[in-house]
Amino acid sequence: MVASDGFAEFLCDQLAPLGKVTMRRMFGKTGVFCDGLMLGMVTDDTFYVRVDAQNRMAFKEAEASPPLNYRKKGATIDLAFWRVPERLLDEPDELVAWAREALAAARRVAAMRKRMSPDKSSASSRKC
Repeated sequence: MVASDGFAEFLCDQLAPLGKVTMRRMFGKTGVFCDGLMLGMVTDDTFYVRVDAQNRMAFKEAEASPPLNYRKKGATIDLAFWRVPERLLDEPDELVAWAREALAAARRVAAMRKRMSPDKSSASSRKC
């Protein structure tokens, strides 16, 4: 379920120190973006942040909750988004710190995808 208008507004206000925060509905959830990078997702007014190998220890407290997931062909697929502890909703500075860590992970994911995508300019000039 997507973020309610009230929760989306609250989250945008809390995360404003990061930069331009926007939200977009996707896959029945709400993606949380900063400067075009998806740092988190919201479902049922619960905020999840992007996790990778480099920030996993910073989010150790969130590890106890199940990650954001979905069902596909009878299997549960875990996504790289962990639930933010509810206490952070009352701790704006710490919430922003977690969001900064998630944004850094989003930058790493974007950089990795860019490196892994084929260079279309060289592919189009290749002769067979």
